[in-house]
Amino acid sequence: MKKKAFKAAFPYTIPIGIGFLFLGMSYGFMMQSKGFSVWYPFFMSMFIFAGSMEFVTANLLLSAFSPIAAFFLALMVNARHLFYGLSMLDKYKNTGWKKFYLIFGMCDESFTVNCTVTPPDDVDRGWFMFFVNLLNQIYWVSAATAGALLGYVVHFDTTGIDFVMTALFVVMFLNQWEEAKDHRPALVGLICSAVCLLIFGSSNFIVPSMIFIIVCFTAERKLSKKPEVAAK
Repeated sequence: MKKKAFKAAFPYTIPIGIGFLFLGMSYGFMMQSKGFSVWYPFFMSMFIFAGSMEFVTANLLLSAFSPIAAFFLALMVNARHLFYGLSMLDKYKNTGWKKFYLIFGMCDESFTVNCTVTPPDDVDRGWFMFFVNLLNQIYWVSAATAGALLGYVVHFDTTGIDFVMTALFVVMFLNQWEEAKDHRPALVGLICSAVCLLIFGSSNFIVPSMIFIIVCFTAERKLSKKPEVAAK
């Protein structure tokens, strides 16, 4: 059962592993360039396992101690997982002890595979999803650790390497912009971020802008429902 599930899951994770190789190594390089030992990217990628938050955590560790700000920042950055989790409630039923790891190890890429791929009839779904999560985490941890180790051997100017996450989000934003017909959510995000940047400065604008965006979306949703109620 486990062997069949592993063989079924492995091909779906290969493209993800290739992507994680470059992104994870850049994260490892960045951590090493900031003066962290190899154990930091190793354990952070193993226990945090949230790519975007791991990049952000590097700066949090070097900045003034502020646990409340760090908590809200982590919550906002990974808030999408709340919606991921709700959509996976039915799929995680009857998976036994594997459910705990499925919840912990659900990254964006694993969610995409487990949500859209139906394993063969002779393959246990629980083990299939388990190996998708496990393989993807192994790829990420290995790449991050390799990047940090390589940083000790290969010395080059790493200025700007932490811009990789910014570039990644810009590409994701442009892709969503092209695919979506309604650009209002994107414009709300840009305007809220710009306003908070002007008010709070570049070091403190992320959490306020996230809160501002959520408030705007909530208000917009309530306003859009009012005409429907009136029509009834």
